[in-house]
Amino acid sequence: MRKQFLSLAVAVAFLGCASDSGSDAPLFGMQRNDPLVVGDQSMPRVDEAGVESRFEFKAADGKLLVVYFGFTNCPDLCPTTLADLRSAFRRVSGSAEKVEVAMVTVDPERDTADRLVPYLSSFVDDPVALRTTDTNLLERVEAAFLASSSIEKEATGKVNVSHTAATYVVDETGTVIVEWPFGIGADGMENDLRILFEDL
Repeated sequence: MRKQFLSLAVAVAFLGCASDSGSDAPLFGMQRNDPLVVGDQSMPRVDEAGVESRFEFKAADGKLLVVYFGFTNCPDLCPTTLADLRSAFRRVSGSAEKVEVAMVTVDPERDTADRLVPYLSSFVDDPVALRTTDTNLLERVEAAFLASSSIEKEATGKVNVSHTAATYVVDETGTVIVEWPFGIGADGMENDLRILFEDL
């Protein structure tokens, strides 16, 4: 049976939903007492032709970086999360250009560049498609986010993939400032983006 899970660490060590921005409105996402710092991590970014470049987990100046771990064959969590992001971006209209979306595939064997990039592009403009066949590198990046994934292949050829379902908002210092659990929806994402934009 196909399983997907939230990292256990996502359930602990949070301040709650209070915003540290100038706004009095609360963030719907979760903030840690000791935020994750992921800016020292990097992975190969691929374009549709398979050309790679190095990508660091830091937002560009004046922007936010949204990071998600998933895979293109995901039947539920991934398309739901990405569709929620798309809806949230449409609601914030012109401000959406202040956000870059990166997805790390946890299923690189099947998620080749020519499959991964078009998939992400169906949800967001100018996505960052991250892919590596280096298991150690993938695990190191996942560990920085306190995320995890696993792949099991059955004798029948069926592939079962499990992965952390949280979404991470990273600032220009490489610090995770908000974590969105699966199910926060477009409403929660829109709320938090509007608040976070005030600090950009």
